[in-house]
Amino acid sequence: MVKPVQDFSEFQQIIGQDKYTVFDFWATWCGPCKVISPIFEKLAEQFPNVEFYKVDVDAAEQISQEVGIRAMPTFVLFKNGQKVKELVGANPAGLQALLQSAV
Repeated sequence: MVKPVQDFSEFQQIIGQDKYTVFDFWATWCGPCKVISPIFEKLAEQFPNVEFYKVDVDAAEQISQEVGIRAMPTFVLFKNGQKVKELVGANPAGLQALLQSAV
């Protein structure tokens, strides 16, 4: 299951956990974001050890700025409050590889 995050304090609490969390930074007007979104949702079922979240960059600007998002979609993997890996672009194979690094 993919959960939306809009609150900065909630975001900080999520990334501070001792488990892998992955965030899809997207925008409603972003065409590639719409293409990769169903793939991201499907991967959430295949990687039960990773928590999946979505952040609308326009609705949650503080989170996007804190993470340094410059392009959409951007996928960021966190653990223990640290950024582990990042993938920019709608690249299904790259997203799969990013998630496999958390296994």
